[in-house]
Order: sequence, then structure tokens, then C-alpha cells
Amino acid sequence: MISLLKKLMDNKNIDGYIIPKNDEFFSEYSFPNRLKSISNFSGSAGMAIILKNKNFLFVDGRYTEQASIECGKNFKIFEIPKIRPFNILEKIQDKLKLGFDPKLFTETSLKSNFGDSCKLIPISNNLIDEIYNLKNDNKSKEFYYLNEITAGEKITSKLKKLSSILKKKKVQNIFISAPENCAWLLNIRGFDNPNSPIPNCQLVINNKNIYFFSDIKKIKKIKKKISYKKIKFHEFDEFAKVINKLKGKNFSIDKNSCSIFNKGIILSKFNILNEVDPCYALKAIKNKTEIKNMTDAHIADGAALTKFLYWIKTKKNLNLTEIEAEKKLEKFRKKNSNFLYPSFNTIAGTGPNGSIIHYRANINSNRKINKKDIFLCDSGGQYKYGTTDVTRTICFSEPSSKVKNIFTRVLKGHIAVFNTNLNKVNTGEKIDKRARVFLKKVNLDYGHGTGHGVGYFLNVHEGPQAISKYNNVKILPGMILSNEPGYYEKKKFGIRIENLIYVKKNKNKIFFKNLTLAPIDTDLINYKMLNISEKKYLFNYHMDTYAKVSKFLNSKEKKWLLSLI
Repeated sequence: MISLLKKLMDNKNIDGYIIPKNDEFFSEYSFPNRLKSISNFSGSAGMAIILKNKNFLFVDGRYTEQASIECGKNFKIFEIPKIRPFNILEKIQDKLKLGFDPKLFTETSLKSNFGDSCKLIPISNNLIDEIYNLKNDNKSKEFYYLNEITAGEKITSKLKKLSSILKKKKVQNIFISAPENCAWLLNIRGFDNPNSPIPNCQLVINNKNIYFFSDIKKIKKIKKKISYKKIKFHEFDEFAKVINKLKGKNFSIDKNSCSIFNKGIILSKFNILNEVDPCYALKAIKNKTEIKNMTDAHIADGAALTKFLYWIKTKKNLNLTEIEAEKKLEKFRKKNSNFLYPSFNTIAGTGPNGSIIHYRANINSNRKINKKDIFLCDSGGQYKYGTTDVTRTICFSEPSSKVKNIFTRVLKGHIAVFNTNLNKVNTGEKIDKRARVFLKKVNLDYGHGTGHGVGYFLNVHEGPQAISKYNNVKILPGMILSNEPGYYEKKKFGIRIENLIYVKKNKNKIFFKNLTLAPIDTDLINYKMLNISEKKYLFNYHMDTYAKVSKFLNSKEKKWLLSLI
């Protein structure tokens, strides 16, 4: 298929073509997945550049090993941000002409990755789509409405908050280009992503009207539910027509989710204000109803995961593959009527496969779980209504002292994050350092952030908050994040301990509270390395887990869970 693309490149008189992972909505779980079609890379983030004689693939630290396995034969792989495309292209003397689809790139992404290293040529028809007939199975599924009892806040209340921000900034028109922000603002959900209830739609808002852009076939139900007279519904291809009719001088766009294509349409009539969409910050602060529903979802999820952990840990004959373990865990989740589908593709890696940070078992890679190996399982669910994400690393025999000590250092980092004094240490960058300190004492580290923001029955990965080396967003009450330090030894094993946590305020103090309720494998802990405070945390965590999930367990499962306390 790469050869067909190169023929199309010749026809367009270009030297290369750029293929990003994202679709025109810049969603994590995008459709179609053009990058996988051309490269076989299945990770959630990446970008390929196909030249006449060379193929490059750029991925972040989570995916370097996976990319090497999936497409290393046909692509030279580089790790972003250590090496960006301009670093490679600058070494080529003549400025190459690289084609790209303007609907799939923002101006920011092109500048940060390519700079002035090449000539970028926008091509309106996507060349990958010309090669592949990629169909969306959810194309006809309609959007649906979350009532105020579920969402915790009326549409009018959210619009007032947004309007207040726009007035202060003197913004006359705003383009809400990220579908998850539209979903939050109008209390709607959909079926346009495989793992998130995303409705592919976009909004233009001014002080008079809301212009809602989507596939009109999908909005019959919500048109009746959203009793807001100012909303006018349009097909996507009416975007330019609507923009040309609007009045005012300025237009706010989000530089990280407004495509070059849509920016060009707006720029033809308005002065552009490159702002961050205010909905990101508003959406990040969960209301009381959202926290309550997320808590309930995690109790249900915790019961399913605890049953699974008991089942796999006490199984006499472990004759089991990674895929079989993954399917068994999903069966436990499906027993709850509120479970809808996984919030991402389950990572079930045993032994060397566990060292691939975002591994996904397939027919070729699927390993039998060996009793001498450790098993890493990162999974989550979308519930009515709540999103979960949890990782547990477990053993089936006495682990080596090396593995035990590393696991314990990861655990100490995990506990350190939870115990952060958020009144003093209140950014992800600072918290991230706390997670790594125990590994770094023995010159170890991990190549991913310590935590990501999480949506409320939306994306499992949602900002702006995160616990990472590069995030300076202030951690505020109501925010939900993951707490997931780890360690990975290539082709040997992987360790990760992940809970979802939220920020609670009590009087003048803000602190983390655990949402995730599932036992941590005590067989992997070197208790001599834990101090009194860390041992107390572990005791309290398992007590809390038992108190909240034991009513869903049978007598054997309860007894096993009690034995860990």
C-alpha cells in the first residue's frame, strides 16, 4: 500500500506525505485510523512521513518498543520530543515538498514538528482515503442526552459560565472545535469513538446564537431534548456559509484543536484570537454529582477487578493466555448492568510483553502466562455514568528480590503522589518528581508521565491537568487524575501501579482521595523498604477497598481480600 501512496505522491508532484494518527476532530481514538492503515502502528499517538525512498515514524516514549515490533521493518522510528521531524528533514539539503491534509493538522502541530525545514503543501483530498475504503460502523448511531440529574448541571448554567469568560476577554465569536467540549457543554454523548462516548460535532457561539455542526441524521433525539431556542443545527459542509453570515470583528479558536482548514475559513472574514478553549478548564472541575457517579462507577469496577484478581491469583492450573485473561476480566465487568464497554484497549502483558508500555495482545504476540513471570494488566470501563482506568501488576510465584525491590520503589512513588500536600505542591510537574524519587535513587526511571486527567463519562485521557514533567496546570478541587508510576525492563518485565484519584477540599485543605478500589499485590512488596506511613497507607487502602466492595464478593473472595490487610 505504501507503493500506491508513492504513486499518488508522484501524481501530486510532492516529495512526501504526512499521515497523523488523529482524525479531523483530533480525538485520541480517531476514525478512520489512517496511520495504522499505512504503517501497521496501533498506538494512540504518532505520525508518519512517507518519502520516495524512506519512511519515518515518530512516536513518544510510550510507544518506541511497540512501534519497533509493529512496523520497524518498513519505518525508521524516532522518539518525540527527543527528535522531531524538522531535526531529520534539516539534514536533507533540498527543501522537500511535503503534502498534508489541512483538515488533520493545526497550525501549532505543523510549526512545532516541521518549522521551516520543508515546503508544506496542503492537499484537499486525503491520499490515504484514496487508497483505502475505511468505513465507520457507528456512522448512523444518534447522539443522546444526559439529563441534569446525571450531568449535575444544566446547559444554561454551563453556557452562562462560558459567556462570562468570553465577555471578560471581549470575545465576540468562539469556535468550540473539540467534540468532547461540545459534549460537556450541551450534556450530550454519542458513539463516534470506540472507547469514549464522543459525539462528533462542533459549535460556533456568539451572544445571539449557538450554531451546532454535525451529521444531521444523528441529532433527531437531542433536538427534542435540548430545549434551548438559540441552537441552530447545520451539516459540517455548511460551516463556511454560516461563518460568512456572522457579524463582529474577532473570533476565538483553540490552536490545539482547530484545523488549518477551518482556521482558513474563519480567517477570511475575522481577526483570530488564539486562545485555549475555556471549556477544557471548566470541564476539568467535576461537580458533586459527577464525583458521586464516578465514585459509584469505581465501586462497581473495583468489585469486578477484585473478582478477577482473586480468580487469576488462586487459579491452580494457570494454563491461560494474555487474550484469555483480557476476555475474562471483561466478563466480570459485563456482569454489571451499568457497564457499557472498555474505556481503552486492555493492556494485558506477561513477562517481556509487560515491558511494552502500551502493549495490546494480538494473535501473533499472545503469550501464555508463565508462573515465573509477572503480569501487568491495565484496563478500564465506561459505565453509566463514569469512566475508570486501573493498572495492577501481579505475580504467581515468589518473585526475585530485584523485581520485589523495584515494585516496592514504584509503590513508594505511588503513595508519595497520593500523600502530596496540595496546598504547597500544586502542579503536575512538581508532583511528578515525587513519584520518581525512589526509582532515581538507584538510577531507574520510566518513559511516560505519572498521571493524566480523566473525563466524566468521556475520554479516559483528558486535560488540561496532568502529572508530568511538562505540565504546569494548577491542580484544583474537583479534578480527576491517574496516579501511575512504573518501571519497564526491555524484553523482561513491566511494572505499573495505577489508581484514579480526585482532588477534595475540606475547609482550607485540598488533598487527593482514591477512586480506584482494587487490591495491590502484597506478594510483590518488600515490606522492609516501607516506612510506617507507607504501611499505614497500604492498610487503610485495603480496608477501604474491603469496606466498599466486599458486599459484591462471595465468601472465598472476601476471605482472600481480608488476608491482604
